Amino acid sequence: MPIIEIKQKVWVPEIPDIELPSEDGEPLESKWHHLQINLLEDSLHQHWPDPTNYFVGGNMFVYYSLAQARNRDYKGPDFFVVKDVDGSQIRPSWIVWEEGGRYPDVIIELLSPITAAEDLGSKKDLYEQVFKTSEYFCVDPSDYSLQGWQLVQRQYVPKPKDRRGWLWSDSLQVWLGFWEGVFQGTPDTWLRFMNANGTLVLTGAERAEAEQHSAEAERQNAEAERQNAEAERQNAEAERQNAEAERQNAEAAEAEVAQLKAELERLRASADEA
Repeated sequence: MPIIEIKQKVWVPEIPDIELPSEDGEPLESKWHHLQINLLEDSLHQHWPDPTNYFVGGNMFVYYSLAQARNRDYKGPDFFVVKDVDGSQIRPSWIVWEEGGRYPDVIIELLSPITAAEDLGSKKDLYEQVFKTSEYFCVDPSDYSLQGWQLVQRQYVPKPKDRRGWLWSDSLQVWLGFWEGVFQGTPDTWLRFMNANGTLVLTGAERAEAEQHSAEAERQNAEAERQNAEAERQNAEAERQNAEAERQNAEAAEAEVAQLKAELERLRASADEA
């Protein structure tokens, strides 16, 4: 008797057509906030060059429930990362029910006087209890302070800082710490990613500049080696010429001695004949 395979139908709830805006028209609090998000995104793309393994969002809405969407309760982390997804796909917003129920693994909020209370209060509770985001960081540009929490048994536990004041991210495998420098023409203090060995995770522009400097240094080293080789060749040629001159001088001296001897013999012979 043939075996008949019975496939069980999986019930998928019907999602009503609800408008999900990708932005609310509200600008970021400052130029620093805008550039800081760009800096984090740029650095992460350099840290993880393959965009098919993660998605990074900056100042982007995260939709996690139909009730939230209906109430227009927009939630947009300043910076977030979702691991093990194809980040090469363009998304105007992160819609959890269209992403297999995936929530951000890491969230970084950039505080301001307007958002600090919410970022440290209701948003922190949301990321802990609903998103269950593994790591949550808050950066305060007013005093350049950094806080971080790790989800442990469904509760956020403060992350310990090292002696440099840096915080380690298990999810990103980088340190988070402050760095004073220039980004996109703006000098300031920025939150940066650091490698496990403490070196800076470079941006694309910084990497290109470093590679250019390295190539220029190699060119200069090659030119120095060429000049050294040329100097050695010239020194060897000078030594050869000196040796040749000494040989010629020795030969000339020998010829002169021989000539004097011959002249002396001639004079002796003339004297004997006389």
